[in-house]
Amino acid sequence: MAKTGPAAERVVRAGAELADEIGFEQVTPSALARQLDVRTASLYSHVKNAHDLKTKIALLALEELADGAAAAIAGRAGKEALSAFADAYRDYARRHPGRFAAARFRLDAETAAASAGVRHSQMMRAVLRGYDLTEIQQTHAVRLLGSVFSGYVGLEAAGGFSHSSPASQESWTEILGALDALLRNWPAPS
Repeated sequence: MAKTGPAAERVVRAGAELADEIGFEQVTPSALARQLDVRTASLYSHVKNAHDLKTKIALLALEELADGAAAAIAGRAGKEALSAFADAYRDYARRHPGRFAAARFRLDAETAAASAGVRHSQMMRAVLRGYDLTEIQQTHAVRLLGSVFSGYVGLEAAGGFSHSSPASQESWTEILGALDALLRNWPAPS
């Protein structure tokens, strides 16, 4: 049975750091054991298996990302809140590419419902309160914004925008302005 507590938290944090170094998909208990200079078997007192390790890294990443986004949007509304939220995601992905990938790891329904992922949706809906959207429109908008942010960050991280002008930051600013305009003028439900 996997233990909880400070030692287990250190193992998960070390796994997250390893994910940032080598990529989330490459993180395994044996790779982490090599990094920590311990026997792989000793890690199994803290994590059940590779899937459990990845799940715990994902939960850590979701928590860190939610904390960063919450701090970024505090006291902001409308386009300013939208931009702060988006920038918090993009900045996190740049600082922690492996953890950002981990935040998109598929969790089972029960784990997802108890994770900080719920806070992400709640914060996005809080940002969207600055726009005149129905509840169903908010759901569509949450999905749209999440797709745009994740897609842009992924393409940017892969170097997709590094070989052409204008600079990626200029496009990011334009895209956020376009999203703000779309949200302000969202078509009425049909």
